[in-house]
Amino acid sequence: MINKNQQQIIAATAPILKEHGLSLTSHFYKRMFQHHPELKNMFNMGNQKNGKQQQALAMALLAYAEHISNPEVLLPDLNRIGHKHVSLEIRPEHYPIVGNHLLAAIKEVLGDAATKDILNAWEAAYEQLAELMIGLEKDMYRKLTSQAGGWTGWRPFTVVKKEKESSEISSFYLYPADKGKVIPHQPGQFISLKLFLPDLGINQARQYSISSSPNQDFYRISVKREYGAHPNTNGMISNHLHDQVQMGDVLELTAPAGNFTLDEKANSPLVLISGGVGLTPLISMLQSAIEKNHDTSITWIHGCRNQDVHAFGEQVRQLEADKNNLEQYVFYDRITENDKRQGILEGPIALNKIPAAKINPDSQYYICGPAGFIEKQYQDLLAFGVQQHVIFFEEFGPQQLALN
Repeated sequence: MINKNQQQIIAATAPILKEHGLSLTSHFYKRMFQHHPELKNMFNMGNQKNGKQQQALAMALLAYAEHISNPEVLLPDLNRIGHKHVSLEIRPEHYPIVGNHLLAAIKEVLGDAATKDILNAWEAAYEQLAELMIGLEKDMYRKLTSQAGGWTGWRPFTVVKKEKESSEISSFYLYPADKGKVIPHQPGQFISLKLFLPDLGINQARQYSISSSPNQDFYRISVKREYGAHPNTNGMISNHLHDQVQMGDVLELTAPAGNFTLDEKANSPLVLISGGVGLTPLISMLQSAIEKNHDTSITWIHGCRNQDVHAFGEQVRQLEADKNNLEQYVFYDRITENDKRQGILEGPIALNKIPAAKINPDSQYYICGPAGFIEKQYQDLLAFGVQQHVIFFEEFGPQQLALN
């Protein structure tokens, strides 16, 4: 275990990580993939190419160094990372590989500044972190297998239905190929889906939010097509689903994971704020809340470009007509006169256009969408006097936001 002197050494390296963290993590990934090219099948190579994974790891190492004497304060973030790891079938045997290359990268990037004491301290720190993560993930794996319909690893699912939700979003209804049951997910969770991409010659996994209400029979994911001549790896997977995957095809999934979940025990007013395809986990939350007779107010706030790309619009309108406690506010970036007659507001989303009674400190707020969208809604809610502890958000991909 790491000792006090080593903790002090790690804390002292925090300024170095602030300055050189991204260089370190970039070198680490490059080195690890050179020695273990098979790991490219587990890591998101799209987020490698755009640098998001390197940036996320640099931020995580810095946070760990700054809190090395009390890493328990990082448990919420470590728990989120653990969910990602379990969804990608990360196992204890992978941790020594990462540790070996991380220590080698520290030595190679820092050169003479990486003294023996620093390397020994980081070795002890990594062992502490690995032990903590392995313990968290072991408990997650155990919980998955202890539930009816539960499993770990990759399980084959059949596409029973493919349905167009908008001009760029389609839903896929996925049933176990073995005809068994599934774990009812917690509203807001995601599944990982694995595909072989011929253009890259490797398998790639992508997380998709579950957009159906919890049940024991199937999962539904709702996928946005990515446009452009050269979509990134994430777009390649999404477009493969749109263009190549049809009813009857079999896909491999891991069990539901993720800690961006609806607090179903709370009966406070609920406000769901989404941008674009960020509505996918929130539509599951909305359906679940209604099915469980959530009896305080529910406010649905959604923004997108226009009516053509507006998914689940009719479904939410029907729910609003059936439920007295549900009210929705929709914003379009490009609005027509007909949209205005239907009550659509001109976007982007502006919370000051929502009745003040709907934006109050007693509510719980769930936000999902692009990073810039989340940050704006978060800051706007704080400006309305909403407390941080009732605001929850999910950024698709490696988390870059550090809102406080």
